[in-house]
Amino acid sequence: MRRGTLIVIAGPSGVGKGTVIQRLLSRIPEGPALSVSVTTRAPRPGEIEGVHYRFVTDQEFDRMIAEGSLLEWAEIVGHRS
Repeated sequence: MRRGTLIVIAGPSGVGKGTVIQRLLSRIPEGPALSVSVTTRAPRPGEIEGVHYRFVTDQEFDRMIAEGSLLEWAEIVGHRS
């Protein structure tokens, strides 16, 4: 297994996570890997599966929780992410 440093940037919508991530990406030459969040909501216009989010069913989300596949999750406006 490859070892490295895990950096988690989490917060509610609109707090500047994207700005912080872009700044980090511009300063780290090794090109860090980014995770793609999982959500039970439907895609919005222009969102691409696997790029902006992984869009899953409630049942698949429940399975991911049971398997310990998610670092964190929350319910937001009736959907889970």
